[in-house]
Amino acid sequence: MEGTIQCTANYVPLTPITFLERSAIVYRHNISIIYNDVTFTWSQTHQRCIKLASSISQLGVSPRDVVAVLAPNIPAMYELHFAVPMSGAVLCTLNTRHDSSMVSLLLKHSDAKILFVDHELLDIAKGALQILSESTNKLPILVLILECDAHSSSHNNSSMSPGTLIYENLVSDGRLEFEVKRPKDEWDPISLNYTSGTTSSPKGVIYSHRGAYLNALSTLLLNEITSMPVYLWCVPMFHCNGWCLPWSIAAQGGTNVCQRSVTAKGIFDNIYKHKVTHMGGAPTVLNMLINSPPEIRKPLPGKVAVMTGGAPPPPAVFFRMEELGFDVTHSYGLTETYGPGSICTKKPEWGSLSQDEQAKLKALQGVQHVGMEGLDIKDPVTMKSVPADAKTMGEVMFRGNTVMSGYLKDLKATEDAFKGGWFRTGDLGVKHSNGYIELKDRSKDIIISGGENISTIELEGVIYSHPAVVEAAVVGRPDEYWGETPCAFVKLKEGYNATEEEIIQFCQKRLPRFMAPKTVVFADLPKTSTGKTQKYILKEKAKAMGSLSKKKNTSRL
Repeated sequence: MEGTIQCTANYVPLTPITFLERSAIVYRHNISIIYNDVTFTWSQTHQRCIKLASSISQLGVSPRDVVAVLAPNIPAMYELHFAVPMSGAVLCTLNTRHDSSMVSLLLKHSDAKILFVDHELLDIAKGALQILSESTNKLPILVLILECDAHSSSHNNSSMSPGTLIYENLVSDGRLEFEVKRPKDEWDPISLNYTSGTTSSPKGVIYSHRGAYLNALSTLLLNEITSMPVYLWCVPMFHCNGWCLPWSIAAQGGTNVCQRSVTAKGIFDNIYKHKVTHMGGAPTVLNMLINSPPEIRKPLPGKVAVMTGGAPPPPAVFFRMEELGFDVTHSYGLTETYGPGSICTKKPEWGSLSQDEQAKLKALQGVQHVGMEGLDIKDPVTMKSVPADAKTMGEVMFRGNTVMSGYLKDLKATEDAFKGGWFRTGDLGVKHSNGYIELKDRSKDIIISGGENISTIELEGVIYSHPAVVEAAVVGRPDEYWGETPCAFVKLKEGYNATEEEIIQFCQKRLPRFMAPKTVVFADLPKTSTGKTQKYILKEKAKAMGSLSKKKNTSRL
């Protein structure tokens, strides 16, 4: 339009770096980080990140180079979410449950120039570098993160070798006058996240400064996080950059309560001691709280808002969490959507419904959040939207500024994911008449039995509601007659008992008979570090059990 110009006065590339800079002014004396006996203010965190960014640059890292970190939710992990992009580099947070072989593969794929590693994971890192050295002489520089808790200093020097670079030394030796490198284009990459991965070759998902900025603000809105929250870290910061919340909490001058490991006792203790207002966690974390012994529970000092995601939670989880005093909101997304992409926004009229009906509604995946332009259920072939009848299944698809830039070094996979102008999630779902979507299954997990589609998520929700069950996962088991039938892997609560027949009959009373499991296996469920059940392992177990006989289970009443 005539009379307009774009210049530095009215256009600045979006970046979460600005959140930290603002909080260093507005909330300078407020506590930014709590970790055991260690505390920092926002002014201190800002200065530490600048100095760390300075040292990273001095180590020869250039803009767009990758800096990897292998660490739990400790202060260093939080600081690196700002310091690395402030140096102009790209942050790559690695799954702390990976072995040396996988860490080596990801370091090689990402061409990481530096590897920050927590002292407890040093052996994994050394093993990875040893494997990497067999194929290249370009190894990342290793920086050791020692425990900053005063009570744990005795073992800090036990595994150090001469010349080892130490995290705190990089912070103290950095220059405070370092000129922070801002993105020249908000499309510039800020981080690289590898999918939680059930295969040996996870994809590297690229996030931009723009997407991280927008999703961080969106996460504040969908969690209704106002200024100066107290956030307890249960979501791994290595997973989707902690659902973008490291940047979100900085934007509001909040307090980050860090914890090395996640236990029910630790959660209750931290909530009570620090007056926590917000937290997040996969359904496995909520399960941990629900089934915790009464003696470790402490009264909540006030409303504690919880965002859950990572795996569809059974409806019963919401009811039981609310009994403990938590307010749970369900979000849905993927690594490719910066974590949260949709939110099950609660409606006032739900309050007049029964608790069971409310729980079912709260378990829906909902609608796109304010930073996501589109969420729909589409026919993956015709790309037409499915009718909002809660029955017709299609593929869940997103479009918007908080969808990944693409997969690192894999243009074909990126093009396939964006085919048709939408991001194809691979998840199957239905749309309700109110516009809310409901996830039914991963396309690879849906069970087709005798021509009938069986949602493993729906069946798992029913099994989970059994009073003796703490966890459940359903996969298809080969069947000579039906093709495949539901096989349920069930973990029972401590001190409880149930039989296979009891679980089967429980499901038959609540679902069409063909949806009930034909086999029940009592066992612990294999999990990824983000709380997702590794169904590919269970599928192999079900397959190894062999096909059911042609004569068995042929009734379809």
